[in-house]
Amino acid sequence: MRGLFPKEGIESITPYQPGKPIEEVQRELGLKEVIKLASNENPLGPSPLAVEAIKKAASKVNLYPDGNAFYLKRELAEHVGFPPEQIILGNGSNEVLQIIGDTFISPGDEAIYSQQAFVVYMLVSRICGAVEVTTPLTPDYRHDLRAMADAITPKTKVIFIANPNNPTGTIVTQKEVDEFMERVPEHVLVVFDEAYYEYVENPEYPDTLKYVREGRNVIVLRTFSKIYGLAGLRIGYGISTPRIIELLNKVRQPFNVNLIAQEAARASLKDSEHVAKSRRVNSEGKRFLYEQLERLGVEYVPTEGNFLLVHLRRPGEKVFQEMLKLGVIVRPMGGYDFPNSIRVTIGTREQNERFIEALKAALERVEPVE
Repeated sequence: MRGLFPKEGIESITPYQPGKPIEEVQRELGLKEVIKLASNENPLGPSPLAVEAIKKAASKVNLYPDGNAFYLKRELAEHVGFPPEQIILGNGSNEVLQIIGDTFISPGDEAIYSQQAFVVYMLVSRICGAVEVTTPLTPDYRHDLRAMADAITPKTKVIFIANPNNPTGTIVTQKEVDEFMERVPEHVLVVFDEAYYEYVENPEYPDTLKYVREGRNVIVLRTFSKIYGLAGLRIGYGISTPRIIELLNKVRQPFNVNLIAQEAARASLKDSEHVAKSRRVNSEGKRFLYEQLERLGVEYVPTEGNFLLVHLRRPGEKVFQEMLKLGVIVRPMGGYDFPNSIRVTIGTREQNERFIEALKAALERVEPVE
């Protein structure tokens, strides 16, 4: 590679490190059963309707998928209340984030995001050559929208806001968003990343789609990976103005959403019972974990997502390793500047009980930090 150099900023990126497959953990540690509570996946799996649709679609994979996802967009449009021309689909909402960066961010433009928010905002900004402007979370682990508005300059191009935020599970409210949007100038695109919005119970959760209806420079991202249980098929979407979607589609790769994913997503939209059950299991599991963690004297951040940020007063990596030995996979949070914390997916009752037992054992084995 002599004489060949990457774009500025690429060398500073640490590649995303996914966890080991469950089967590999079982083999390495000699465990019969391993549960994965590390990636905010739906523990109930996909809708049975989606599984049937996948089976039917499998015989057609010799054909390219519909590059415009005509039928899925039409049904999704009815679901979200916007016409198909205001929807873009991606290979997960992650790809839509990258398309946004490739469409709007030029080297030297500024991108604003919170320091402890979804890591992909940093990746997209750095790949596109943006000047990264980060703001700290509030003391209660929420986006500081006032600080983000204060950070806007004539060079600001995009602001990324995860709501609920990953990894903290917190939200910003309608009042806060309204005040923030009053301060956002026309040259800035605001990205509201709402991957977990179906799980939210707080009545103060904002309606960000109203800004799309008003024609503001806003795009709202959602996904089939979480409550719909299709993480393995990688399909997400964005809702915005016709002009913004038109521009994004100029950059979007042809056939970026595969045939099976499109059919599974269509079927998932028809299964409101599965969504309701997933929401109920998550709500019950959240309250069970709150109660058990409080009994252990362990701090956590109340969540509006399907995961919990748990503060341990112990190195999160060490606790993760001890829990791994017991067949429970969680996510250490050192990469998010929470070195003494883990993030755990809210699972089924059985999984949650097993997590608590493994956590108890790990806490006894790992010394607290001074």
